[in-house]
Amino acid sequence: MIKALVALAGLALVASPPMTDDAFAAPVKIKAAKKKAAPRKKVEAPPVELPPLTLAAQRVTSWVADSGDNHSLPYIVIDKPAATIFVYDASGKPVATGPVLIGIAEGDEATPGVGTKKLSEIGPAEKTTPAGRYLAKFGRAAGNTKVLWVDYATSVAIHTIPSGNKENRTKRMLSPEIDDNRVTYGCINVPKAIYNGKIAQLFGKKGGYVYILPDTKPLESAFPPLHARPVTEAVR
Repeated sequence: MIKALVALAGLALVASPPMTDDAFAAPVKIKAAKKKAAPRKKVEAPPVELPPLTLAAQRVTSWVADSGDNHSLPYIVIDKPAATIFVYDASGKPVATGPVLIGIAEGDEATPGVGTKKLSEIGPAEKTTPAGRYLAKFGRAAGNTKVLWVDYATSVAIHTIPSGNKENRTKRMLSPEIDDNRVTYGCINVPKAIYNGKIAQLFGKKGGYVYILPDTKPLESAFPPLHARPVTEAVR
């Protein structure tokens, strides 16, 4: 009997495979593949609700939108008689509006050579903001100040209210009256929120167009394509 048990034990030793360190190793944990986060969808801000536009502003904005005159660039409409700015992105969506300060003198033409004069040399009648269509780009002005040049030759630019001014420009801009918005040498002063928050972002790379509505001359003189657009087509 004892011999039989010994024989069985021997068989067990022979049949059993050798033990290795791997037999006592901790089980390997398989890491689950990380899921890639879905790209965040860009949430577009809703269009800005514009105040009632003057007939002239309606005609110009409708013409630009229908004709694509902005060539897929952002654009600005300055309604001088209303002392108001309207900012649009490249698709034509309104993104900002607010009051502006413009040239002291009424008039729609720049005096020849005014761009080469010092501010102290510019006469009262020469302080106009010229009307028309302009391709505007950012550049440097006196004092290395960054401005949006509307017409470099006549030194007309869009920028914020210069610091240290003596005309109470901030108060004038916030005033509900329109007449006191005529105070500059011809440049267009806009609120900081609009300039830094919208214009600088939209016009920073490629620039854009600026449409300045006239004070006195016919709208078609400033924007000839409007000759082919009856007034009734602008009102929608």
